[in-house]
Amino acid sequence: MMLVNGQVADTVSALDRGLAYGDGVFRTLRTQSGQPLWWPDHYAKLAADCAALALDCPGAAELHSEVCRVAETNQGVVKIILTRGSGARGYAPPPRQTPTRIVLSAPLPDYAQTAAADAIVARWCTLRLAQQPRLAGIKHLNRLENVLARAEWSDPAIFEGLLCDDSGMVVSGVMSNLFWISHGELFTPDLSACGVAGVARSRLLRAAMRLGIPAHIGRYPPAAILAADEVMICNSAIGLRRVERLDDASWPAAGWTENLKTALYENVD
Repeated sequence: MMLVNGQVADTVSALDRGLAYGDGVFRTLRTQSGQPLWWPDHYAKLAADCAALALDCPGAAELHSEVCRVAETNQGVVKIILTRGSGARGYAPPPRQTPTRIVLSAPLPDYAQTAAADAIVARWCTLRLAQQPRLAGIKHLNRLENVLARAEWSDPAIFEGLLCDDSGMVVSGVMSNLFWISHGELFTPDLSACGVAGVARSRLLRAAMRLGIPAHIGRYPPAAILAADEVMICNSAIGLRRVERLDDASWPAAGWTENLKTALYENVD
């Protein structure tokens, strides 16, 4: 089911700035029994991303109602897309916004099912992410880097590709955020120059704090991953998954992913 500005529809204007320029933001969230998981986190992130791009954000109650309206009866995913709306030709934003709000649902994909393998295989991507601090962390609609990176492989055995920035530092997965454990401490890349700061990432950092696991955010080379004791990826659809193999490198299970996965879903904050 799809809603456009609160009405059942499956089309938007050809003049919409989201279509023309990627002028907008989006969120993808998991639903269970018709309700969105981690809703307060998702709405807070959506509002923050809108504020960063000077986009009008709909109210939480209105948006929550629409998410529940389209959500699958059992497990599913809902995507929220907000654009600056339609406008005249040219990059200049319209003086008055009439945002476009799209809320659509889909069944939970096989790779995100509870029964899916907990350990995944990944590869290094050759594409490098450009550094743009003005857009860093925001889940905006300009996702061509991710599209091109995902096009690098077709092997169904490879679940994810890992990305570095144009200076060679590790950033994230194509569709996920990246973490690793080294000597009992948690590490994740800094996203102040590029990459998307996902809701699962922020929840995992809070979970580590509750568990008393020291967490570090910084700029790290690929060698830091290869020297890790356990590597994991996360997003709102798949939760937390352990990386079993990355090209020629491999890691046995050390128990960190399972412990953090349990804490990730605790509704304590």
